[in-house]
Amino acid sequence: MTRICVFGAGAIGSHLATRAALGGADVSIVARGPHLAAVREKGITLIAHDGEHTVRVRAEADPAAIGPVDAVIVTTKVPALPSVARAIAPLLGPDTPVAFVTNGIPWWYFLRHGGEVDGRRLPLLDPGGEIEAKIGIARTLGGVVYSASAVVEPGVVKSEHADIRLFLGEPDGTLSDRARMIAAPIDAGGMPTPVVADIRHRIWGKLMGNLTSGPLCILSRQDMMTTFADPVLFAAGVRISDEGGALALAYGHDLQTSSEARIRRSGMIAHKPSILQDLELGRAMEIDALFTVPLAMAREKGVPMPTFELCARLATQAATAAGLYRPTS
Repeated sequence: MTRICVFGAGAIGSHLATRAALGGADVSIVARGPHLAAVREKGITLIAHDGEHTVRVRAEADPAAIGPVDAVIVTTKVPALPSVARAIAPLLGPDTPVAFVTNGIPWWYFLRHGGEVDGRRLPLLDPGGEIEAKIGIARTLGGVVYSASAVVEPGVVKSEHADIRLFLGEPDGTLSDRARMIAAPIDAGGMPTPVVADIRHRIWGKLMGNLTSGPLCILSRQDMMTTFADPVLFAAGVRISDEGGALALAYGHDLQTSSEARIRRSGMIAHKPSILQDLELGRAMEIDALFTVPLAMAREKGVPMPTFELCARLATQAATAAGLYRPTS
């Protein structure tokens, strides 16, 4: 039985933990607050398209109480990753992989990338190189999840639609046994989890949704369905998607998806993007991974993103005013 620890079991982490447990893994979670207390008392309950599932998992605030496991899945918000790096050591055996299932451009994006950009660091996402030093690229897997989940009460997570997926991949593009080891129980538990050769392509695909729905929903304070029902905001979303597609192409990834179709799909989901949930709940916001770093990458390649930059700057001001983001310069 594969021992999997989900570090940061909020909405996404609890969903993945539930699927892994349903698929036969020995699951533990690192969580905090009322959610941790509720999971300890009555397990995790997942309300999803395929029914209501309740699983019992080991739940701890301190990773040292769990000890070494076969794999760790990190699902915290990006600003919390340095603190994860400082705390994760008790979970790591000599060969324990760490899958980062996070939003936006990941800290490791240019590591084991190949080509002229190989080895570049992103200090906004890994301040002081702490994540790389304490976890390292050798242990790292990339992950991209589609789940549209939210914690509706402590211990209870709701997934908003049926099109759930987790993609896992190695930074160097190999199709590894360790990625398959993590994927197998999650897939068996009801979330399709393909292991892919180019996880960065999947990162760009997911980022398109973050670029469009994130800033616009922060500014509207509404879910995607309500936001994109407005024809002006729908058109803005299409323009941002076009700009994001051009950025992805500049970095070698042709997403080959109609922007109108993408925004139309987003507009069918009555779900608040996680970055808006963070704003409403007073949690640190993933401004750098979702907005600042993509804009810096666009400037580097000379890709104009006027609509996205305007909306992202306004959203960043909102995050700063709320005390949930501190600009570095």
